[in-house]
Amino acid sequence: QVQLVESGGGLVQPGGSLRLSCVASRSIFRFYAAGWYRQAPGKQRELVAAITSGSSTNYADSVRGRFTISRDNAKNTVYLQMNSLKPEDTAVYYCNVPVGVENYWGQGTQVTVSS
Repeated sequence: QVQLVESGGGLVQPGGSLRLSCVASRSIFRFYAAGWYRQAPGKQRELVAAITSGSSTNYADSVRGRFTISRDNAKNTVYLQMNSLKPEDTAVYYCNVPVGVENYWGQGTQVTVSS
């Protein structure tokens, strides 16, 4: 079993920045890929960014150049640095780690971009 806990969400003005953190209950990020997803009201959950165990990264077109995913294996943490935030980035953001046949999710953290 793996527990994932996200933090760092909040209310920010357009153009602002936030850094989300996802802390795992055990050391998994050095072995498995991780992703950040988001879900806005009335919309499907979508992949925002992903990072492999080898540190290759991938981004949704809507966030490429503004968001950066990274990880700190020593802290069992994956980050999502979000810059130049837009109102359409408003959503609940979730951390995800697929481990074999299991698919672990955090509880989510709300990000609201509004003036």
